[in-house]
Amino acid sequence: MTDTQGGDPMERFSHGANDHTEHVESVVDRVKAGDQQAYATIIRTYEKQIYMYCYYILKNREEAEDAVQDIFIKVYQAIGKYRQQVSFSAWLYKVAYYHCLDQIRKKSRWHRLISIQKEQQQHLDDYYPSDDEREVDELLMNLNSEERNLVLLKAVEQYSFEEIGEIMDCKPATLRKKYERLRKKLIQQKMKKGGLTNERMAGSN
Repeated sequence: MTDTQGGDPMERFSHGANDHTEHVESVVDRVKAGDQQAYATIIRTYEKQIYMYCYYILKNREEAEDAVQDIFIKVYQAIGKYRQQVSFSAWLYKVAYYHCLDQIRKKSRWHRLISIQKEQQQHLDDYYPSDDEREVDELLMNLNSEERNLVLLKAVEQYSFEEIGEIMDCKPATLRKKYERLRKKLIQQKMKKGGLTNERMAGSN
């Protein structure tokens, strides 16, 4: 059994939010054919996931809400370009990824992360009320934008490295190495925070 204090931090992210592929693809085909009601189904399916993703990246509730609206508009306008070489959700997250990067560049949100932590945590409690998830959020605060995206896409959304490579325009092998380094980095941070010994940590894996 994994020690509740010394476990792999990555395991605490996972909620397994991947496609019901066949159903989603059929809905996408309807949207391409001009069915606007079908697009409402797409929004209902992914709205919460995309909001949480944007919120973790932008670290501001109102900006995340605005980003979600902009992202779904962009996706609707570009959905005719979508091809099934990757899952629809991976394509959707690629749009979200670049939109959030644009927002970060425009407003330099990363320089104000600490000052808005209290407001973040109050809002996140509605979705992740446990102490474990609050602790994970604190660990994420120490990551840069690329690292944060990689952790969210792999550990939260559970995409393959091949899919993340499509989203982030990076080689899967490179992402795999970065992810393993991040995993070790987060474990070390957790050890320091909890005062754990290396021996205890090793025994929890």
